Amino acid sequence: MCVAGRVGELVDRLLDARSPRTVQAYIVDLDDFARWRACSRHEAICQLLAGGAENARQLSLRYAAHLRRRERASATIQRRLTTLGTLVRVAENCGLIDWWLDVHDWRAMSEDVGEGVGEDVAYVLPRHPAEVARLDLQHYALAEALGGVHYGVHYLAPVRSPRTVLDVGAGTGQWGFDVSREHGDALVVGFDLVRPKPGAPAAYRAVRGNVLQGLPFRSDSFDFVHQRLLFSGVPVTSWPAEVAELVRVCRGAGWVELVEGATRLERPGPATLRLVDLLLEVNRRAGLDTESAVFGGLHRYLLDAGATGVERRAVELPIGEWAGRVGSLMASDFRALFTRMSSTFTADLHVPATECVELVRAAGQEWEECHTTYPVAVAWGQKPDRS
Repeated sequence: MCVAGRVGELVDRLLDARSPRTVQAYIVDLDDFARWRACSRHEAICQLLAGGAENARQLSLRYAAHLRRRERASATIQRRLTTLGTLVRVAENCGLIDWWLDVHDWRAMSEDVGEGVGEDVAYVLPRHPAEVARLDLQHYALAEALGGVHYGVHYLAPVRSPRTVLDVGAGTGQWGFDVSREHGDALVVGFDLVRPKPGAPAAYRAVRGNVLQGLPFRSDSFDFVHQRLLFSGVPVTSWPAEVAELVRVCRGAGWVELVEGATRLERPGPATLRLVDLLLEVNRRAGLDTESAVFGGLHRYLLDAGATGVERRAVELPIGEWAGRVGSLMASDFRALFTRMSSTFTADLHVPATECVELVRAAGQEWEECHTTYPVAVAWGQKPDRS
């Protein structure tokens, strides 16, 4: 049934036979949700209901994280999410949907959805428990592609026996874990919005924060500073200052390395192209790169920040079983990425959930037929030694 045409009826049923106090609370809660979505109450309800159970779950968790950043009381957050859950239940009773929204565990589920890092967050990729596995697939695919026959190369800068290493945008922490084991005497610090996965080596330290608000480290603190795949989290206009921060915290004669992907895939089929276009529209709305400006400008950012001996290397990561282990890893990576972004495509871009499912299925076939690849650039440079 058409949800949009029955939102008024749905709200009437939600408020029917309620006490005046409850009616007022429900209206306040729905209007606050609509303000967060930057649209009318009618449009916000459509977004909540139109994309299915997973879409509603993701929206509610993002909303909970938003409320936590605004330091709303737990009781207020619980009430507002309960209002959304009640609305969904009424919609189910009306035959508009065939699913429910469970919000009882919102505290645990939304703990790392941007909580505690301020409002200045542009990262658009999904916060999801299984995202750990996807990012690790990406990590190992890059390691193998960069190393060629020498599997396990985690950086290209000529770093020798670093005492201190900083990994900015650490994600799951796996890059830092591997480097910590490679350089057993080094202190490796992972900096990210969220906590790393369990199992960190003894010499690994995690620091939570938002790189857009600057790095909380003194100048000249690290022998090696590494940053990877943050074009989906750092607005284009922020890149020069952000790379300057990386160089600032690097010691003289130390190295800074950047790893970033292009915004387009090579040899995409029509379904893949459609999915990429949707992702780029999400990026555009967040002020993120949509034209591979970061991919093409890594060396320039380093030079402008004062690094010397800057080098750049580009690799194409294959996507699909046609290319063996690396291709299989990257296919799993992109399949998971587009699947999890589908709820955003539905909620924010109004793409039907069924269309998203079909696009992901068709894209997987295209990667095998077209031999699709993903361009990635690595650039590294040395901070001059002023001593």
